[in-house]
Amino acid sequence: MTTSLSLQRLSWDQRRKLTGVLFVLPTVLFVVVFFIIPLLMTFGMSFYDWPLFGDHTFVGLQNYTDLAKDRQFLKSIDFTARYTLMITPPIFVLGFILASLVRHNIPGISIFRTIFFMPVVIGLGVSSLLWVWLLNDQVGIINKIMLDLGIVEKAQLFMARPDSAMAVIIISVIWKTVGFTMILLLAGLQAIPDELYESADVDGAGYFQKLRFITLPLMRRTIALALILSVIGSVLSFDQFYIMTGGGPRNSTISVVYWIFNNSFTYFKMGYGAAMSIVLLVVLVLLSAVQFYLLRDNT
Repeated sequence: MTTSLSLQRLSWDQRRKLTGVLFVLPTVLFVVVFFIIPLLMTFGMSFYDWPLFGDHTFVGLQNYTDLAKDRQFLKSIDFTARYTLMITPPIFVLGFILASLVRHNIPGISIFRTIFFMPVVIGLGVSSLLWVWLLNDQVGIINKIMLDLGIVEKAQLFMARPDSAMAVIIISVIWKTVGFTMILLLAGLQAIPDELYESADVDGAGYFQKLRFITLPLMRRTIALALILSVIGSVLSFDQFYIMTGGGPRNSTISVVYWIFNNSFTYFKMGYGAAMSIVLLVVLVLLSAVQFYLLRDNT
């Protein structure tokens, strides 16, 4: 009888393990098919002169050594870094302010949460096209408002100058993505027990003291997630530059991903584009590792 019970218990454990494997299997297959296999293929392509059509030739590390001499690639790295540094702080700060404003469950607050989050559900391509229309010098609403108010004397070509083009792109991306950061930070804020703030009030702590000693330490992991997602999204930016500026004016808004796209699908240098993609992947891994280290939870 003991042996029979052991066999039954063993079969029950096996069934549980098999059930867990079956639940995980779709995700594993998805990652393998759409990430691991393409990554390995890209890594292999980076060692070849691989045109879009025709035979490919093994060139070893030549694609990687050519990157160091590619001035536009180096300029695109510099531009992407500056863009990331300019756009990440306002997204985080505005997201935190919005999350603080809609944190408490008071009547009607869900309406404001929905309004702030609504731009997130719009695709980045659609959002970019919307801003192109809003800023159009012939039919754009923004130019019309500025003319009616006497702010400008003639319609402005916002995309014709590097500084204004960059400013417009930053504003459009903040409008599009700040709601997502708000939701992430809102979840972190709502996870903090109200009793901690009540105790701090009893001790006479002010807003900034509570922010420094309660809110920020307890939201360390949420802040790390929000910053990492924001930085990765900025480094991988492509749609807004492709649609709104086309890399202009004077090639001043060519991001790394845009340059990879040009080499791969405009100049048909797939192997060279693959090498740039691998370099970009390494950069993203290092950036994420540094952010995780700086924002690690020491407890």
